[in-house]
This record gives sequence, structure tokens and C-alpha cells, in this order.
Amino acid sequence: MIKAGADETSSRPKGGWGRWLGRPGRSLTRRLIWLAAAWILAALIVAGLLLTSLFQESALRRLGNTLGDTIDEAVVASVIRPDGSLEVGEIQDARTQRLLSGKYWMVAEPTTAGRLRVVARSASLGEAELDYSADLATRLQSAFGQTISYNGEDGPKGEPLRIAASMKQLPDRAEPVVFFAGVDRSDVDADTRQFATVTWVALLLLGAGLVAAVFIQVRVGLRPLFDLRDEISDVRKGRSHRVEGVYPLEIQPLAEQVNRLLAHNQETVERQRTHVGNLAHALKTPLAVMLAEAGSREGALNDMVRRQTRVMQDQVDHHLRRARAAARAAHGLGERTEVGEVLDELAVMLERVFEEKGVEIDWRAPDDLAFLGERQDLQEIFGNLMENAAKWCRRRVRISAGPSLPGQMTAVVEDDGPGLPADQRDTALKRGTRMDEDTPGTGLGLSIVDELTRAYGGRVTLADSDMGGLKVVLELPAAES
Repeated sequence: MIKAGADETSSRPKGGWGRWLGRPGRSLTRRLIWLAAAWILAALIVAGLLLTSLFQESALRRLGNTLGDTIDEAVVASVIRPDGSLEVGEIQDARTQRLLSGKYWMVAEPTTAGRLRVVARSASLGEAELDYSADLATRLQSAFGQTISYNGEDGPKGEPLRIAASMKQLPDRAEPVVFFAGVDRSDVDADTRQFATVTWVALLLLGAGLVAAVFIQVRVGLRPLFDLRDEISDVRKGRSHRVEGVYPLEIQPLAEQVNRLLAHNQETVERQRTHVGNLAHALKTPLAVMLAEAGSREGALNDMVRRQTRVMQDQVDHHLRRARAAARAAHGLGERTEVGEVLDELAVMLERVFEEKGVEIDWRAPDDLAFLGERQDLQEIFGNLMENAAKWCRRRVRISAGPSLPGQMTAVVEDDGPGLPADQRDTALKRGTRMDEDTPGTGLGLSIVDELTRAYGGRVTLADSDMGGLKVVLELPAAES
């Protein structure tokens, strides 16, 4: 017998970011975090836009107050001459007296065509005029006495302006007069941009902090669910038999229901086992009596009774074995069986049984490889396959086992015997089929292996071995380490 060391182990797939990210909409954690992040993002965008707008509006309002004072000064400085013409004296604001200083005023009067004709302007304007739209006179007429403010984009030196205009009625003059005042708003625009930058950076940091807080809150809040998941996983892997943790009020009923389900499953399996045992005793005894009675006499009738009784015994054994296998597979949830230990025991035993033939059994399996099921079933599966291989081999039998997909293992049993033709392999898995009548046996070995493997959700495949004989490939559930 040759045993593989621990260095023969193969690596298993491990979970990574895919387990955390998953597919969209599948993770409750991601759903809660994304939903909260979306609301936070929307709220911060609205807050940023609102704060920036309020800051700009406040700054422009302050400019508007300044422009209103300039208009009032222009109104006070306005004088009606004897000929009815309008004259505006000097205003005390020094900036309006310096050319292109950035602060301006202008006085105009409506024409019959609905336009405006400039009649006076500040020294700071030079020969330029303040911008106004074609419909401004109409708008001022509708809001007579009130001030209308707007932005101008092309001042006397190309600067952006904030302009205020108001139509007023002066004493001793029948026609109304329009007063303009404008100021460079470059500083206000710069302050608004700076405020917006600082605000968006602050809101970005705030948003990142809030999302991090939501992430921590969700992870901490869902921690009991993760703990429950881990406990159920331990039950499935055979590390425990029930959920033992104490959970919050919202989750504790779920943990109790899981325990009740496990208890109910155990009770159902035990009840099935009892029924199977009772049925076995109830049927086997009468069949044994019939077989013994028919065997004590000669005759065609007795021969027929003996044959039919053996068929009935085979049928009873077959169906009882399937029932036991199904019950054990259901009960095997959480059971762990070390594969290496079972292979070592069977190899030692079979080498002694076939000592005269000189059979050599070479098996290899990782030390941490475990079958997710009962030990008795794994012994019966490998025992039948290894005995069958030892029986048909010339001298060598090789077994290799290892993990394949997550939660699965693959075992291969090969020999250097004559093998099995491809057209007979499906038949060999059928119950009671014997490929050689001269070789002792019942023909149930491969059938038992196939039934037990299927009961655990696995599969048996027959193929040619590179050793020259038959290769049996088993796919079985594996317990996670």
C-alpha cells in the first residue's frame, strides 16, 4: 500500500471580491448602501446648488442696495431747467467721477418709439452707455417706481456688470425719467466661484463620511444575520448540530425556526430508519422460511419457489438499501468523513484479503479532504469499488481523490485488469448484473455504488484507464474545511 503525503493536496477555489460584490440586486448590504448613498448624493447636490444660489443671491442683493443708493443720489441731484430739460449734478460717490472706475450711472428718457435716449451719464462711463434690452422701457413702465436689476456682460472696459434701472416721475416734469446705476460684479462672481468650490469640497467630504457611516451602520446592523449565516454554514459543514447563538428580537424567531427544522428533519430520518428496519424484519423472516422449506424438497414447484424467493429477497434488499441510502443522505447534512482515513482502512484490509494475488493498492488524497456524508456510506462506496478493482486487476489498483468544484470532490478508482467494453458499461451499473458468471459475487457492487452516489446528488462514470483496465470516476459532495 502506498499513501500520498500532505504535499499532494490541491488548491481549492477561494472566494474573493466576487463574493462581496455579487450580481446587482442580489446583496441586501449593497442594496441598502447604494440606496442610502443615492439619497445622500441627491440631498448634497440639492444642498450645494441651494447654498451657492443663496450666496450669489445675497451678494447680488448687496450690490442692488448699493445701486439703489446711487439711483437715489442721481434722483436728488436731478434738476429741471426752465426750458424743461433735465440736468444732473455731480454725485458724491468718487468712483462715479473717475473714468472706467467700475461704478457708473446714467439717466435716460423714453422716446415716442418706445426706446430710451440718454440725457446724462457719469464721468466714469465716458462716451459709453450701460446695456439694456429693447423691451426694458416697457418693463419699467409696467413696474413704475420700482427697481429692476439684471446682469450686463459687456461694461465700458469689457467687465461684467450688475445693473439696476428704475423709472421715476420728477416734480415739474410731465415725462418720466429712467435712472440707471451699474457696478462691476467681477468680485462677486469670483467670491461666488470660491464659495461654490469650498462648498462642493466640503459636501464631498461630508458625503464620503456619511456613506462610510452608512456602510458601518449596515454592516453592524446586519452582523446578526451574518452570524446566523455562519452558524447555519457550520451546521451544514458538520461543525455543529444546531444554531446556538442568541440574536436580536427580529432574528431570533428565524434561528428558532431553523432549529425546529433541523430537529424535524432528524426526527423524520429516524422514523424512516425505524420503518425500514421493521420492514426488513417483517419481510426477510417469511422469505427465509419459504426458501428453507422449498430447499428441503425436490421438484419443479420447489425449484420455482426457490428462484422466485431469491428474486424477492434481491428486490427487498435492493429497495431497503435505497431507502437506507436516501435516509442517510438526508441525515448526512453536516456529517464529515475524512476520505484519507477510509481509503487507508480499506486498502489495508483488501491487501490482506488478496494477499495471495499480491495486489498493491496505491491511494492518494489530501489530508484535509472530507466527504459530506456518513462514514458508513463512504466505506460502502469505496469498499465496493476497491474490492471490484482488486478482484479484476492483475496486480495494481490506483485510487486518487481531491477537490474539484467548490463543495465537490472527485475520486478515481483504476486497475490494470482487462477492463470493460464501452457497450457494457451502462449495463454494469444495473442491479444484479454480472459481467462474468465464473467470478464469485452477486452483481450488486456497482449498483450499490451508483445508488448511494445518486442519493448524495453525485454521479458515477465508467471509462478506460491508462493502466489498461477500468476507470471509475466518482463525483461526491465535499465538506468545506
